[in-house]
Amino acid sequence: MSLGKQTSPLTLTAVATRKESSASTGFERYLVRKLLEFTGDPSIEIRLWDDSVFYGAEKPARTTLDIKNRAAFRSLLKNREIGFGDRFSDGSLEVHGDLVEFLCEIYASQKRASQNPSWQMRLFERLTKRTAKSNTLAGSKLNIHHHYDLGNEFYSLWLDRDAMQYTCAYFARPDYTIEQAQAAKMDHVCRKLMLQPGQTVVEAGCGWGGFARHMAKNYGVQVKSYNISHQQIVYATERARAEGLSEQVEYIEDDYRNITGEYDVFVSVGMLEHVGIQNYEVLGSVVDRCLAKQGRALIHSIGRNAPDLMSTWIEKRIFPGAYPPAIREMMNIVEPFNFSVLDIENLRLHYAETLRHWLARFNENEDVVRNMFDEQFIRAWRLYLNGSIASFLVGSLQLFQMVFARGEDNSIASTREHLYPAAD
Repeated sequence: MSLGKQTSPLTLTAVATRKESSASTGFERYLVRKLLEFTGDPSIEIRLWDDSVFYGAEKPARTTLDIKNRAAFRSLLKNREIGFGDRFSDGSLEVHGDLVEFLCEIYASQKRASQNPSWQMRLFERLTKRTAKSNTLAGSKLNIHHHYDLGNEFYSLWLDRDAMQYTCAYFARPDYTIEQAQAAKMDHVCRKLMLQPGQTVVEAGCGWGGFARHMAKNYGVQVKSYNISHQQIVYATERARAEGLSEQVEYIEDDYRNITGEYDVFVSVGMLEHVGIQNYEVLGSVVDRCLAKQGRALIHSIGRNAPDLMSTWIEKRIFPGAYPPAIREMMNIVEPFNFSVLDIENLRLHYAETLRHWLARFNENEDVVRNMFDEQFIRAWRLYLNGSIASFLVGSLQLFQMVFARGEDNSIASTREHLYPAAD
């Protein structure tokens, strides 16, 4: 079903993208140099509207930030993240050269600068300090609607065609297609959970339902999947019915906090980022309430090496309410309930590769997306996908899979043989 032309959810005010004719002032040129210094002197070139050129650590640089007018420059000075994201989206900032390379250089230089901050940077961070938002039941619903209810047709253009997995794939072989890598990810998770026919599984945050169908079809389990995106639930239910899995899979449009019943397995792939750190103990209590005595649980989530907030632009324009936790923060899920962590794996580089595949398909379908939304939406999402690749490559973001069980459970595996299939 065609969505027709949609209003861009970014709701930005477009600015003129043509070059200004007036020359930059001495004070503006001074501010460009301070901006480079404040960002850690990245190896980039900055070109102003009057073709004045400035360099960071090295010259010539491989990538260039083209600032087309004063309004874009002022926006960048006011808030680097929001200003860059919004002005890139409306076209008044342009990056010449590889966008991932440009962003990797920016992120890496900012990380270096933050490790030895100047007094100006310390003052700026103190004045602009943010705190993680609490995801209430109503707030979570609005946040999910903002991102996931853009339309099933939109996501089907660039996700894998088999299961529409909007989470990190597993490239067991470098030549895998995105379909093969997503199937490998689902099998990887199922092996970690040691699924057996006849077991019961509850899934928190099912996306378009592909993983639930995969578990039911390939491992013979009964699955209940909870999700608060209406469009995803409708799509998932229709797919399960079409594939003859309605007796094995039930999709429930409700919040994870309302899960009821007892299950052999609890699994959550790509939902923890939307839970909010204030609710981690609540999530742990849900697992404790519903997991059988010898049950297994797995949580798959984007994370960080140390606690930090999501990019202000991503949080405001793309993923409201999102927060990628550090491992020590994830422990608030398990520690209060005497769960034992059995395995933690980091698939960071697999996510960078997943995003490359998504970006390639997004670019291939650019004209279709433009007809659904507009040029500003395309530029914003291209920045989001490229920026995510860069974040995983420089280590700003991680991808954790954590397996845990009850602390008194002695039926846990004594080796890791079950994680990897036998060679043919």
